[in-house]
Amino acid sequence: MPHFEEFAGRVVLVTGAGSGIGRTTAEAFAKQGAYVAVADIDVISAEETERRINAAGGTATFFRVDVSNADDVQAMVTSVVARYGRLDHAFNNAGVTQTSQPLGVQSEDTYDRVFDVSVRGVWLCMRAEINQMLKQGSGSIVNMGSMSSLVGIAGLTTYTASKHAVLGLTRGAALDYARAGIRINGVAPGTINTPMIDRFVELAGTEDVMDPIRAAHPIGRTGRPEEVAEAVMWLASDASSFVVGHMLAVDGGYSAQ
Repeated sequence: MPHFEEFAGRVVLVTGAGSGIGRTTAEAFAKQGAYVAVADIDVISAEETERRINAAGGTATFFRVDVSNADDVQAMVTSVVARYGRLDHAFNNAGVTQTSQPLGVQSEDTYDRVFDVSVRGVWLCMRAEINQMLKQGSGSIVNMGSMSSLVGIAGLTTYTASKHAVLGLTRGAALDYARAGIRINGVAPGTINTPMIDRFVELAGTEDVMDPIRAAHPIGRTGRPEEVAEAVMWLASDASSFVVGHMLAVDGGYSAQ
């Protein structure tokens, strides 16, 4: 992993940090010397991330949050600043997916759940983070998009719409605050090897279920959480200081087809 010395002593907030890409990214920032705020609604998983970081010599604190709840989100950011004094970087990673099915049979509950977490959650987190960063005069935010932010995927209409919305939020807010010293970008992963994929294979009962998914990525494989974490860190860092309002595809070429 590239070394980002600038993160030493900086404060980084990662939502959805209890597992998968969120946990890997939180741990990656901590390895570079950042103080990491580990935020998630899943207490047990997030506390494990906190424990892993601290046991490895890093510094992390768990903050429980329901990102779809405005009071929760503001309390989280307020608590992070009370604990560490400031907020330098945020990775708004928390989100949910849906069961694959055509739009005509999807329920309103599916729409509400996906948009509450993946869109309202990002909107609320950005609002609270931006207001804190404005007080400091600097900061960077990375939002979790998806290859579904860039292309359509059959059966995942609601999820795709939510990730297109994240793209719009990222671009619009980036333009609002580019001259205020706050850079806002997003990352758009393809299929990544996370516990979600493990559960998918387990339910299918065979590893063969992954063959067409791997084949759909021109690179011929699925991605690793570390590959997304490195992209997030680059977007958050000063190395990308002229990158504003960009959704960086980390999808093995999927969206280039």
